[in-house]
Amino acid sequence: MADSTGRNGSRGSRIRVLLVDDHQVVRRGLRTFLEVQEDIEVVGEASDGDEGIARAEELRPDVILMDVKMPGTDGIEALRRLRELANPARVLVVTSFTEQRTVVPALRAGAAGYVYKDIDPDALAGAIRSVHAGHVLLQPEVAEALLSQDDQGSPAGRPGSLTDREREVLGLIADGRSNREIARALVLSEKTVKTHVSNILMKLDLSDRTQAALWAVRHGIAE
Repeated sequence: MADSTGRNGSRGSRIRVLLVDDHQVVRRGLRTFLEVQEDIEVVGEASDGDEGIARAEELRPDVILMDVKMPGTDGIEALRRLRELANPARVLVVTSFTEQRTVVPALRAGAAGYVYKDIDPDALAGAIRSVHAGHVLLQPEVAEALLSQDDQGSPAGRPGSLTDREREVLGLIADGRSNREIARALVLSEKTVKTHVSNILMKLDLSDRTQAALWAVRHGIAE
């Protein structure tokens, strides 16, 4: 029987995952694969957005794997409501839908990443670890879809409104770095980095790190 304590010998070190998908066979497949990962624990399942929100509030998972198209409350509405509830879970959208009309609203609603259901299983485990660490995770075609949008309705912030330090922080956000990694790279405290991130979002009228990363690419701040 596999050791349930995880890689670091502590159950608390495992990434707690909630599965939200209306197809039982998908949930079963995800659970079967994830349960053999030493550092990942599936703590619950839900078959629609409403149940997913309730389970997220009850279980307080670290990461939620969320489908977009579900009957009743869909994944995008569930994302918005989780944000309103200030639920700390990082949401990784796992879906078969690639259209901009699906991708963009999900990311605007607060998804930390967006991958497709045909993703390699090991890559999915890596994606879970990545968003749990605070990274923004987008498959290349997803980022391209966002960056190809018209500027109409996009945030009106300008690069010139940022300080040099804020530009450095923004560039590292676009590179997928977490606050802890940015703090190490710039020799700052994590609290200071959080302040810089908040200032960046406020100045550029952005709501989350995903939008900040895409804004940086659009305006040539990211490498």
